[in-house]
Amino acid sequence: MAALEEEVEDQERFSYEQRLKAAVHYTVGCLCEEVALDQGVQFSRQTIAAISEVTFRQCENFAKDLEMFARHAKRSTINTEDVKLLARRSNSLQKYIAEKNEEIAQFNSKRKAKKKQKLADENKDSAGTAEAGGGESEN
Repeated sequence: MAALEEEVEDQERFSYEQRLKAAVHYTVGCLCEEVALDQGVQFSRQTIAAISEVTFRQCENFAKDLEMFARHAKRSTINTEDVKLLARRSNSLQKYIAEKNEEIAQFNSKRKAKKKQKLADENKDSAGTAEAGGGESEN
């Protein structure tokens, strides 16, 4: 029984991986088409397939590295510091990630400030309502 469940799980994993590979292949094909139009070059099907395969393998390696960085830091969640560490060999990628990280941090702090203000306003409104209601009950 356990062998059958394991086989089904393997088939599902394989199917999922094939769908991911197909998505990567499609995206690479679209990007190659864009470059072909811009640069006036052609990409063979074999070239697109090779780029797709290398891209997929590199993404697998990135995922494994990110998991290891988080595990090394005794965390179960990958965070921006792990991504920065992964990008440490590419100055342009590191700069891009730092900029995006800053944008996200600013967005989150604005959202927190709005939430805090909304809570303060609600508390102020409810306190005013309680005072007004308390005054009426005295009459």
